[in-house]
Amino acid sequence: MKFLVDAQLPVRLAVFLRSAGYDTIDTKDLPLQNATPDTEINFLSVLENRIVVTKDHDFFDSFLIRQEPYKLLLVTTGNIPNKELMKLFINNLSRLVQLLEGNSLVEMSRNSIIVHQ
Repeated sequence: MKFLVDAQLPVRLAVFLRSAGYDTIDTKDLPLQNATPDTEINFLSVLENRIVVTKDHDFFDSFLIRQEPYKLLLVTTGNIPNKELMKLFINNLSRLVQLLEGNSLVEMSRNSIIVHQ
């Protein structure tokens, strides 16, 4: 499983996913870094079968309209401290991975994980 962590999320999330054994890049790893346009992120996601992890609802709209990115993990926690965000990922990573294996659009909030069909 491959991930692409978008700009609104901490770099430490990409580091965590890598340490868990997943091929992960952060937008800061891209040539335009956090200024990389969503269209390029979608293109890379489709090209490399990467799941975009983002808080940006524009990706949700893009997925519904054009089926891009390849797969999407939408984080809808609102503004929370990075420590709390990381705790959510640590506590839910195995469930998220399981859901993303069979689904293309998963949303994680502070209190729930939703699979969109």
